[in-house]
Amino acid sequence: MKTVKKIIILVISIILILIIGLLITVNRLSKRGLPDYKNDLVLKGLEKPVKVYYDSVGVPHIFASTLSDLYLATGYVMARERMWQMDLLRRVTLGRLSEIFGDEYIQTDLLLRSMRYSEKSERVLNSSGQEISLALQMFSEGVNKYIDEYKGNYPVEFFILGYEPEKWTPIHSANLISYMAWDLKAGWSELVLEQIATKVDSIHLAEILPNVPAEKITIFKSDSNKLLASNMILNLIKLDKLGCDILSGSNNWAVSAKKSSTGKPLLANDMHLAFNVPGIWFQMHQVVEGELNVTGLAVPGQPLIVVGHNDSIAWGMTNTYVDNLDYYEETINPADTNQYLYNGEWKNFEIRNETIVSKGGAKHEIKYRLNHRGPVVSGFKNIKDKVLTIRWVGDFESNEFRSIYLVNRAKNWDDFKNAFSTFKTISQNIAYADCNGNIGLYCCAGVPVRKRDKIFAVLPGATDEYDWQGFVPFDELPHVYNPECGYILSANNKTIDSSYPYHIGTWYALPYRYLRIKKRLEGKEKLDMHDFENMQNDFVSAYAEEFTQTMLKLIDRKDIQDKTMLEAIDLLKQWDYNMLAQLAAPTIFECWSEILTEQLYKDELGNEIFQQFISVYQLSSFGINAILKNGNSVWIDNVETDKIETLNDIANESFIKTIQLLKDKLGSDISTWRWGNQHKLVLQHPLAKVKILDRVFKLNRGPFSVGGSSHTVSPYKYQVARPDLVVHGASHRNIFCPGNWDSSISVIPTGNSGICASKFYCNQTRLYINGEYHPDYFSNFSIEKNKLYILNLLP
Repeated sequence: MKTVKKIIILVISIILILIIGLLITVNRLSKRGLPDYKNDLVLKGLEKPVKVYYDSVGVPHIFASTLSDLYLATGYVMARERMWQMDLLRRVTLGRLSEIFGDEYIQTDLLLRSMRYSEKSERVLNSSGQEISLALQMFSEGVNKYIDEYKGNYPVEFFILGYEPEKWTPIHSANLISYMAWDLKAGWSELVLEQIATKVDSIHLAEILPNVPAEKITIFKSDSNKLLASNMILNLIKLDKLGCDILSGSNNWAVSAKKSSTGKPLLANDMHLAFNVPGIWFQMHQVVEGELNVTGLAVPGQPLIVVGHNDSIAWGMTNTYVDNLDYYEETINPADTNQYLYNGEWKNFEIRNETIVSKGGAKHEIKYRLNHRGPVVSGFKNIKDKVLTIRWVGDFESNEFRSIYLVNRAKNWDDFKNAFSTFKTISQNIAYADCNGNIGLYCCAGVPVRKRDKIFAVLPGATDEYDWQGFVPFDELPHVYNPECGYILSANNKTIDSSYPYHIGTWYALPYRYLRIKKRLEGKEKLDMHDFENMQNDFVSAYAEEFTQTMLKLIDRKDIQDKTMLEAIDLLKQWDYNMLAQLAAPTIFECWSEILTEQLYKDELGNEIFQQFISVYQLSSFGINAILKNGNSVWIDNVETDKIETLNDIANESFIKTIQLLKDKLGSDISTWRWGNQHKLVLQHPLAKVKILDRVFKLNRGPFSVGGSSHTVSPYKYQVARPDLVVHGASHRNIFCPGNWDSSISVIPTGNSGICASKFYCNQTRLYINGEYHPDYFSNFSIEKNKLYILNLLP
């Protein structure tokens, strides 16, 4: 017995030692690359010492004596927190994902390479002045100081994937400009429309298209401007999984001094994109006394503040949804498939050879073709009967680095306009407010001038008839300065009314968020910070109101005997359309909306095309919106039955199916159908797809029960295929207070660090979920008073 007991004790001891050893190993791995925030560090290349104050949430306030030192320190400080994310974005722009993720990314890499980001970046760098070149060069040197110093101790993602980062260069930062512009939902919609057109007639097709001229709710009015009238989605599903999508939806608004309780303007901004860890924004404050004092959001891999404020002005962005990409069907020479017809002549495609190296070292020699418009992309979409090329704004001259560099230093509206006059590739409606009480809004966009009689079609490419003829001059783009109403706002809705002489966009967002923001801006004579906070966290849905009121009028209550269904009707009638997580009404509404959409469109489209249809939110939303407005549509009748259905029939049938589905899934007690139980946010790390990595290193955060939806001012959007998983929403919330900058507040869904063991990894998540903020300290006094750490970088 003693021998057995000794053996058991020995085995248990060995197991405990192994467990302890494993825990120690995991702990060490998770802490790889964890920065030291306290001790003085020598950073070669500095001219003078740089002081970095970290506040309580980990935002670095970088104080330097020269711009050269500032950007060197910025590169080093940013790389310490986000090096793996920076490398991931760099690999996206270079088409080198296969090297770390394997063969499934080969086609994605080829498509990314066909976008030729680096060619555009070379032109941008060559046209940039000495100051901008210095900023990019010193930033790169700062990143490379990190790469040298941390060799053998890079964050755990490098260890897991088995590689090390290469040296950083200015072109890697510049590539992120074109990548941020690659928002091609409009183009993707047009390709889906091509498939839908093979299934239905022109009448059906017309009723799901945006009625651009009929939309009266616009951001700008033509008389507010002094005008001089003169998806293909990047193999996006794979990039979404990596957390690599950039600007999509957004809100911004500002009130002038006369509508502000502070006596100064207030400006709010929240840009919308996918929820991932790390998040796309790095919060940072940069100071060179007497030369620069700017704070806000930077993109990991770039040294400038994209959205934020300096000591004179604040600015915030929303996506304009410009139609800045066109597809062309090329006519191919039957005798030579490497030639296409253009203005009566056969032209040669340029053929480029790419060597794509996949994980493990295997080399894949692949070719792609391009012509004077751009690359042939039909192969990437598995379109075999047509040869399609694209023309997009990213191939044309612009200089977003110049724009952001100058706006970081702008003092007034004229400086602001001068800065953004070269901001063409990334089309944004940019809100403005300054310390002198002024507000404004400018459509800063590369709007192509071209023939537009075929708005929703792939264009014929055999001639130059549909080629671009240049861009709308900056001075003629829609803008407004100090409007009489005392406020400005944009929420991705239609930019300007149809009297505007140029076509800007087709696939804008329906104005539900815009209308809700406008209602709240006009609801009080003067607004304060608390009002702005409530607005950014507002869950009341104008779409839910329109849908519910329209559909309930069609429900024939006298034929309903089911108690749960009657309770659901009463609940919806009493609902104030606030999509709070603790309410059941939003659950019923969202489910009803989805089932109604399926009953309206799936019978005609078939399952495969229907799934593509609902995956492009603009398409399905425009179709439903038209039916709610008009009360009739050729889509209403179910072609699979002998009966000719009316909207009343579809409304009643879809409602009955909705309640039955919810009863089967959630039980008969409606009080338990809380929206937050069905609608959850998980902040997902790209490597957490491997479950054991998530469990070991705690890469993901959540799930969190949340309210809202895609159509609320505070957006929590889900994929139709996974209504239980929120994937998209506000990537930040900022409220700026010109003239009293220390009162400005912000929050991001994650945190400033991308290192899973850091105290600044997802440390802002609870604030964000609860609709709270942290202070954006700006004055030297407030920064010194509220510092958590001081890092001294020494020459």
